[in-house]
Amino acid sequence: MTLTNSTLDDIPEIFRLYKLATDFQVIKFPENQWPVFDKKLVTREILEKRQYKLVIKNKTACVWAITFNDAQIWEERDNNTSIYIHRIATNPDFRGNNFVQEIVDWARVYAKSNNKTHIRLDTCGNNVRLIKHYTDCGFTFLGINTLKNASDLPSHYKNADVCFFEIKIA
Repeated sequence: MTLTNSTLDDIPEIFRLYKLATDFQVIKFPENQWPVFDKKLVTREILEKRQYKLVIKNKTACVWAITFNDAQIWEERDNNTSIYIHRIATNPDFRGNNFVQEIVDWARVYAKSNNKTHIRLDTCGNNVRLIKHYTDCGFTFLGINTLKNASDLPSHYKNADVCFFEIKIA
C-alpha cells in the first residue's frame, strides 16, 4: 500500500471514484449526496499537492483532499493550525478496508511535520453509522450545525446538517 500525491493523470480516476461514491450515497443516504465537483478545483488541489491517493497493486484504492483553512464550513472555529480532510472516496473494489484509519494515521504524521495541531473533517447529514465510523477512527464528534453561509460551497452543504469532527495532535 502506498500513500502519495495524486497527479494530473489521475483526474479521470478521481472523478470515476467520486461518481461511484455518489452512486453509493444515493442508495445508502438518499437525503444527501455529493454534487459533481469542479475539475478546476481538483486540478488546483493536485497542483498545490493537496490531493492524495492510496494505491494497492497499481490500483487507486482511495482518494482524498486536504486544505489548511476552511472558514466557510468551520466558521468562527476555523484556524490555521489544522488540516481539513475532504472528499474521501473509496474504490468499491477495496471497500471495507478502513482506509479512513489509514488516512488518519497518515494525517497525524503529516500534521506534526507541518506544525499543525488538529485534523478535522466534516460530513453532511445525520448519518449515525458514519459518525460512529469517524469516532472509531479517533475523531471527536463536535456536533451538528447548519452553516450560516454556504453560498460558495458545493450544493450538498446548502441547508444541510453538517457534522464536525476533530482530532487533537499530542
